Amino acid sequence: MKLGAQLYTVRSYLQTETDIRRSLERIAKIGYTSIQVSAMGSISPEMLRRVCDELGLTIALTHVSADRILNDTEALIREHDILGCKYIGLGALAEKYRTAEWYEYFARDFRKAAAAIADAGKLFMYHNHNFEWQKIGGKRLIERLIEDFSPQEMGITLDTYWVQAAGADVCEWIAKLADRIHCVHLKDMDVRGMEQVMAPVMAGNMNFPAILEAIGKAGTTEYLLVEQDTCEGSPFDCLETSYRNLAALGYR
Repeated sequence: MKLGAQLYTVRSYLQTETDIRRSLERIAKIGYTSIQVSAMGSISPEMLRRVCDELGLTIALTHVSADRILNDTEALIREHDILGCKYIGLGALAEKYRTAEWYEYFARDFRKAAAAIADAGKLFMYHNHNFEWQKIGGKRLIERLIEDFSPQEMGITLDTYWVQAAGADVCEWIAKLADRIHCVHLKDMDVRGMEQVMAPVMAGNMNFPAILEAIGKAGTTEYLLVEQDTCEGSPFDCLETSYRNLAALGYR
């Protein structure tokens, strides 16, 4: 498994081509060997690939808009060919699909694009939050998603923090989704009084030795991607803390 950084963590530092290069230089210097592209400003796929190649970074995964997945599928696939990226990700269900009235349309709307992505040798990846564990019509949304799409049509970018925030057992869901979790977001949870907060990996209260063991047993994960949506202090420092903690366990 390759250890990478989810660039959403440093999104404030990715809005110009110059800052993208500077940020990627810092991430490579920490020791990360892959990245997820998310919340990035304007840069051509060719230039991004060139910078990553210079720094020894693999582009593992992207998060792109639903509009591009649905309406610009072929161009999106070509861009991912340039990036050398197999996984094309959606960050979340739009709010309209999170209701009993509209969920059924999600598979209808996205299946054609998911099939085209699969035919191109890539995979449509869905990233969870906590709301997917809400029951609609007697079933959790996450359960409905994996019923509606085969593993060849859709993978799951499992986010450890949000599974925990849903009150679910992270290790249990790693096992349940074992054939889909080619990319995993590693994110820890700490507390400040009564409030849950995000923390660097192994700096919070989640059982990461057990989580990492479960991921290893699942046997399908290619990329472990560290993400921290909100940081106390520098997001680069948070990424470095996570990296050091994981490197001490042999993950690099």
